[in-house]
Amino acid sequence: MLSVLRSVAPEALAEPWDKVGLQVGEAGQAVARALLCIDYTEGVLAEAVGLGCELVVAYHPPIFGPLTELTDRSWKPRLLRNTIQAGVAVYAPHTALDVVRGGVNDWLAEGIAAGDPGAVFEPLEPREARRDEFKVVVFVPVAEAEKVRGAMAGAGAGGIGHYRECSWETAGVGGFRPVEGANPSIGEVGTRETVKETRLEMICPGSRLAGVLAALREAHSYEEPAFDVFQLAAEPVTADRAAGVGRLVRLGEAITGRALAGRVRERLGAPGAKLGGADSEVRTVALCVGAGGKLFEGVEADGYVTGEMQHHQALDLVVWGKAVVLPGHTWTERPYLPVYRDRLAEAAEALGGGVDWRVSEADAVPLSWVGGD
Repeated sequence: MLSVLRSVAPEALAEPWDKVGLQVGEAGQAVARALLCIDYTEGVLAEAVGLGCELVVAYHPPIFGPLTELTDRSWKPRLLRNTIQAGVAVYAPHTALDVVRGGVNDWLAEGIAAGDPGAVFEPLEPREARRDEFKVVVFVPVAEAEKVRGAMAGAGAGGIGHYRECSWETAGVGGFRPVEGANPSIGEVGTRETVKETRLEMICPGSRLAGVLAALREAHSYEEPAFDVFQLAAEPVTADRAAGVGRLVRLGEAITGRALAGRVRERLGAPGAKLGGADSEVRTVALCVGAGGKLFEGVEADGYVTGEMQHHQALDLVVWGKAVVLPGHTWTERPYLPVYRDRLAEAAEALGGGVDWRVSEADAVPLSWVGGD
């Protein structure tokens, strides 16, 4: 199932600070029914269990900052503990889904450009894929290869897709001469020794690298094991798969800030939006779903669209004659879920796996518009 999720929004496209990917569960867990939400809550878990879902895809990563406990004293630790007990896996795409071509930002940009045949859009910041994976190569006596492999796998190495304990071995001869102060497990101080060894190679994620190296040292009989660590390059991402952070929409015909707000609300189905610069002339629009205020620094446009923005940044833009449209953080993301569901269903079907993808009904907007300005 991870291959389906990654085919729609490759994790390598996410922001470096983000916590995307599988957060709860097993990578090889079988999935027949999955539930999509923006915010993972206890209500969503109850819905998932009631529907018999093996997977919840939560746009916002429920595990973001460090956890200090898994007790019932706070709702988030309690939720995660109950999720594990229920056997439900949780995956978060977040900024990978924002950045990828056809993702949330593109979808909103298409809505702003609707009805304007001359409109085009491009990323504010092009994104190149990154890969936080390493290959660990260790040289070990032939008789100990299985022991070292098992220790490294137990620490998190050797996982590739739905396969575990993946490794590569080649035979060779290692040579060394222990000097004064050494305590060799093979050979004697002052005498050169040669040993039939295995070159063992395994891949591991960056988050597991320290543990894998510690396990390697613990399992290896040598006082000073010889090993190399190589960071792996990301696979090239074609132009039709990845765009970048945010979007800059160039309109073929100028509109007003008020018309821009109307297009945004129509695309999102949002109950309201904060608007500044209603009468400003808009030919270019910088947009970013969620909270894109910081991204807009240094970006020149006539209009700016994001979920939320700091007051003084919005004030500056309006004073400078710009249009600002803020429909609310969750409203720039939540309406994309049905689109995401359809894209996942199509990807799963192409990969030969039928999955019942559903959009959560328990995932509620945390704050509602009640009128006023």
